[in-house]
Amino acid sequence: MTDNTAYDPVTAPPVCPRHPDRVAYVRCQRCGRPTCPECQRPAAVGIQCVDCVREQARTVRTGRTIFGGPVTDGRPTVTLAIIVACGVVWLAQLTTSGVTNALDFVPSLGWSEPWRFLTSAFAHSPAMPLHILFNMYALWIVGQYIEPLLGRARFLALYVISALGGGVMVLLLASPPDPNTLQLSASAWNTGVVGASGAVFGLFGGLLVLNRQLGRSSAGMWATLAINAVFGFVVPRISWQGHLGGFLSGLAVAAVIAYAGRQPKRQWLGLAVVTVVLVAAAVAKYLTLPAYAAVT
Repeated sequence: MTDNTAYDPVTAPPVCPRHPDRVAYVRCQRCGRPTCPECQRPAAVGIQCVDCVREQARTVRTGRTIFGGPVTDGRPTVTLAIIVACGVVWLAQLTTSGVTNALDFVPSLGWSEPWRFLTSAFAHSPAMPLHILFNMYALWIVGQYIEPLLGRARFLALYVISALGGGVMVLLLASPPDPNTLQLSASAWNTGVVGASGAVFGLFGGLLVLNRQLGRSSAGMWATLAINAVFGFVVPRISWQGHLGGFLSGLAVAAVIAYAGRQPKRQWLGLAVVTVVLVAAAVAKYLTLPAYAAVT
């Protein structure tokens, strides 16, 4: 027997717009359309469909920190990642010969191997466990405070640019080879330096600027700053020049971020300018030396 009853859209069971083959009696609290279990998303009140959730995500503004970075969950993820990276590199230095010499910053090698400006910030003196311990402790103390203020990307930029600034200062203050003989002596020009100290000092400088902008005291950081400063004078392959360069670079980076009015484009443009100035200073140093100018 054939059923000749006509289809009635009024009395027919509701179906999910995204899956017309599925009956859906639950309706989205926002748009009122039927939504099947696969398309349902829990909301503050009731259920919303996946389309409304996506639309709402596009219209809701992302929360920003006081210095313009995206709000994080508070965990210093970048800080922890840097600590882990430094730890892995240090273990490699202990177990594999040649790692330190491949990563340290040597002014005479910076022109041909420019990556050393940054890789040296992840290596530490293999013979001095206190070197990496104090650096990582300082990084953790300052990083877990600054990173949530800046957001992860800006914090990483502060760290990396400070590391670069430390290497550039080592280069600028190193004694170049004799311009007459072009002979490289066993001076600072040929001495490698390692350590995250330059980048950490950049965080110290950044902390001073950010706290000043916020009207907060920075008195609690001076002991940590002093301990790390001492290492630059008593531990081989560590230099006060790198500390100074990192500190000044950190001041500059934090000043750009703090005084750019929470405008990301202005902040990143300012950070690009700081980076270009550092690179230009390094290039200018090399080009003043006949041995390097002849290569270009």
